[in-house]
Amino acid sequence: MSTESTAIPVDEDLLRSLLREQHPDLADLDLAHAARGWDNELWRLGEELAVRVPRTPRAPDLLVKEHRWLPALAPLLPLPVPTPVRLGRPSARFPAPWTVADWVPGDPADRVPVTRADHAADALADFLRALHRPAPVDAPANPDRGVPLAAHAAGVDNALRTMDLGEFAADDVRRVWEAGLAAPLRQEPALWLHGDLHPANVVVADGTLAGVIDFGELCAGDPATDLAAAWLLLPDGAATRFFTSYGTNDPALLQRARAWAVRSAFGLISIGQAGEKGLPGGKPTWGTAGRAALRRVLADD
Repeated sequence: MSTESTAIPVDEDLLRSLLREQHPDLADLDLAHAARGWDNELWRLGEELAVRVPRTPRAPDLLVKEHRWLPALAPLLPLPVPTPVRLGRPSARFPAPWTVADWVPGDPADRVPVTRADHAADALADFLRALHRPAPVDAPANPDRGVPLAAHAAGVDNALRTMDLGEFAADDVRRVWEAGLAAPLRQEPALWLHGDLHPANVVVADGTLAGVIDFGELCAGDPATDLAAAWLLLPDGAATRFFTSYGTNDPALLQRARAWAVRSAFGLISIGQAGEKGLPGGKPTWGTAGRAALRRVLADD
């Protein structure tokens, strides 16, 4: 769990002063706190924009990466994304870069459920099919996403031994994980990945997916990482529709995707359990989402 990058409090006065100094044409728009994310504070700016301010040591690099790559990818994507439109410079008032991006309307999927399963499955498939194109040689790498599952073997094994899985049998979960671990590795060129498609990073409106947010983990790699979203984001039974719409029935890819879903579900459950105990950084809604994802993965075994 990350520690905060600065003791400087982020409030309306600070943000208005930063905007007046660096982007004065935006400084008089309405400004309201919207969310405190894992890495960034999010403030709504007017009707169409958002200010994202880093709050962890790694967050500035993630914001700069989004500003570098997302404007080129966004026009290719069929769902709204928070395309950066301005980059704030580090200054005496705030010692890290920050961004102004498009506002993506909707409610996070860990708080508002997807109810239109077929529509959401098709929308997610269309989005990932558009995103999953060959990445350039200078695309960012990520040590945790898009990599061979063996990179997470020790962490998942430890979770299987120590985590309270509640209703789920550890042997059933281990079978899914080990099948993915044993599946043949991807040999084709690396594709663009979102890298962090869990319920708090998509928004819902009218019962279906309405946008994808937080591209801080954007990278090139194995699309199995993103395809885990079939179980992380969609309602029970929707994974088959999703994979048909996405256009793959590659057994090795599906096995790796299911194993990635297990790994991501463990992360959500862990953060949820911290929230249930009132620990810093814990988010109870993430635990609910993680348990639902694990249930879907095992149901599709």
